[in-house]
Amino acid sequence: MSKKSVVIWDGNVRDAALSILLAVDKNQAYSNLLLNETIKRHKIEAKDRALLTEITYGPLQHKMTLDYYLEPFIRGKVDHWVRWLLRISLYQMHYLTRIPAHAAVNEAVEIAKRRGHRGIASTVNGILRSVLRNGVRATGDIADPIERLAIETSHPHWLVQRFIDNYGIDVATAMLHDNNVPPVQTVRVNLTKATVAQAIAELEAEGLTAKQSDVIPECLHITNGQPARTKAFKEGMITIQDESSMIPAKVLNPASGMRVLDMCAAPGGKTTHLAEIMNNEGSILATDLHPHKLDLIDHNTERLGLAIVETAPIDGRKASEFLQAASFDAILVDAPCSGLGVMRRKPDIKYTKREEDLASLQTIQLALLDAATKVLKTNGKLVYSTCTVDKQENEGTVQAFLAAHPEMVAIQLESLPTKLAEKQANGMLQVFPQDFGSDGFFVAAFRKKGESN
Repeated sequence: MSKKSVVIWDGNVRDAALSILLAVDKNQAYSNLLLNETIKRHKIEAKDRALLTEITYGPLQHKMTLDYYLEPFIRGKVDHWVRWLLRISLYQMHYLTRIPAHAAVNEAVEIAKRRGHRGIASTVNGILRSVLRNGVRATGDIADPIERLAIETSHPHWLVQRFIDNYGIDVATAMLHDNNVPPVQTVRVNLTKATVAQAIAELEAEGLTAKQSDVIPECLHITNGQPARTKAFKEGMITIQDESSMIPAKVLNPASGMRVLDMCAAPGGKTTHLAEIMNNEGSILATDLHPHKLDLIDHNTERLGLAIVETAPIDGRKASEFLQAASFDAILVDAPCSGLGVMRRKPDIKYTKREEDLASLQTIQLALLDAATKVLKTNGKLVYSTCTVDKQENEGTVQAFLAAHPEMVAIQLESLPTKLAEKQANGMLQVFPQDFGSDGFFVAAFRKKGESN
């Protein structure tokens, strides 16, 4: 029998998680966007919000592992929604010690009754109680070491192999495991409005716990609460941003009064960081291929009180057709990429990306960099960044770019905190998720040579 139509939220956290995960599968939507939209629309309270987040992300992050555990107990074919219900339930039973296993089973049976019929409920009950009696099988039984690591960390075989080929077994293994660890919640202090100490005091006055990062000085780690609901956020004292995403603006480090281009700017986190570094003096043109996304930048600059940002709907690859040649002092190209560095935030990326996608992305990345050189002044600075950990998209793109542009030279990354400066090599910096609990990120910097150099 096909599943009955259901609403995404009726007060039942597990049912809501199931609806979100089914929508992610059906519509190829990002889990983080659907989750946040559900929480916001239905004003879900803090206790339910935490559990909903955990049992939405957890089964996605560990999907392949959960399927490996379930496989011996499933006889015949089960409906797609039933398989997701089993994954959610087993995730609670195996990974969440604070939830009694029998409670997870009982809840699954009730959901199966509501969405299907008694026969399906009986099947769900039988499978989950068999798991309880017998336990799950060990991954050590998998002979192929790559396949074993793929199942243990729930990453496709091709991705595990690619990471090992890129960085070796030790770095790859640490990264694969860390991709399943929830990210640290971070915010950036708007130094044009407040000092770090003032921002911490304001957040703590509202019941949040905030601590200054020892990597990026204007970054705060938040260990409880929702910074987006605070007075500090509404009044433009802080911006929600992953710590690694703060690196590109720090590297570009534009001086006050400069003319800066942010070529792939939406939603504006890096744009506003650049404006704050420039002390709101000078001019920034923030462009994006999608006009509707520019509204997000405008909204952010208004909230933060930053007046030097102008937006324009321009495809960065065609920048030279719309913008004056050699007219910008500094340019940031935060290019479209595979997103393989942000899988802890968007675990669905692991299963939707294909290896062949990466080559086509490099074509776009090189086109953006090529266009940037045309509108960059002589001696101007260009920064290229991605939120991926793939060598082809990162080092490979840099090498191809420099080979095609003898007028550009790689330069040392400046204005980096000591912890990051030590990691750079040949004008490039690769940050891994395991380095300091942030997203995987890549940054490279170049200077446009003059005729005499």
